[in-house]
Amino acid sequence: MKDMIVYVEEGGDLTEARLLADKLNVPLILSDPFQEEREDLILRFHKDGLSLCGEGLEMQGDLTHMIPRLKKNNLQREFLVKASRMKHPEEHPVAVDATAGMGEDSLLLAAAGYQVVLYELNPVIAAMLKDSLRRASSVPELKEAVSRMHVREGDSIEGLSGLDTPPDLVLLDPMFPERKKSGLIKKKFQLLQKLERPCSDEEKLFDAAWNAGPRRLVIKRPLKGPYLAGVKPDYSISGKAIRYDCFVNLQDKRCK
Repeated sequence: MKDMIVYVEEGGDLTEARLLADKLNVPLILSDPFQEEREDLILRFHKDGLSLCGEGLEMQGDLTHMIPRLKKNNLQREFLVKASRMKHPEEHPVAVDATAGMGEDSLLLAAAGYQVVLYELNPVIAAMLKDSLRRASSVPELKEAVSRMHVREGDSIEGLSGLDTPPDLVLLDPMFPERKKSGLIKKKFQLLQKLERPCSDEEKLFDAAWNAGPRRLVIKRPLKGPYLAGVKPDYSISGKAIRYDCFVNLQDKRCK
């Protein structure tokens, strides 16, 4: 990963900027870094939140584009929602998104009624995710769903191992080297890809999710991608580019 700096411009949250700079052990600056050409990645705190900048690109978490997908009729057609649907759901079902990223899949689960715990290992992505959720919480169409989303910064493998009770659902969407994306999506997430690394131990991730004993494990994969850790699911739900591999009744299977 390239070098990084934290920059606070007028109107930005100086306190949060200092905390993040200290956590990342990177410089905090108040002078405009865009006046000269730099190779650093810049975490820019401004009046509208937090952005990641570099190589002429700028990205900020924004969930407002998801609003049309959250409308009832559209939501029920989402493949992830179909994959997460249970015959006899709990009154307040709990989902763990073990690879949260920018939280779009978690938002779909939250809109479908889940209390969602979002694990994100990378501290920069976690900071951007929290900023995105903070802003989304003031948007009427997103407020209710976002209230059910709870970010946990850290290793989801450890988090899954330390759960007091089995969740109803675990969602995995690990990045891996063979993953292909459209040009638009690739450009949008080009900066994040400089922070994220492909899943280096998918077997540990799969085992942690399995051993957490959820009622359902859902793994998001490219349509023609291999099974995570080489394990065949009970069934799959496929769209044009994405496939959801579904494992059910894991609590019963652990007892066998």
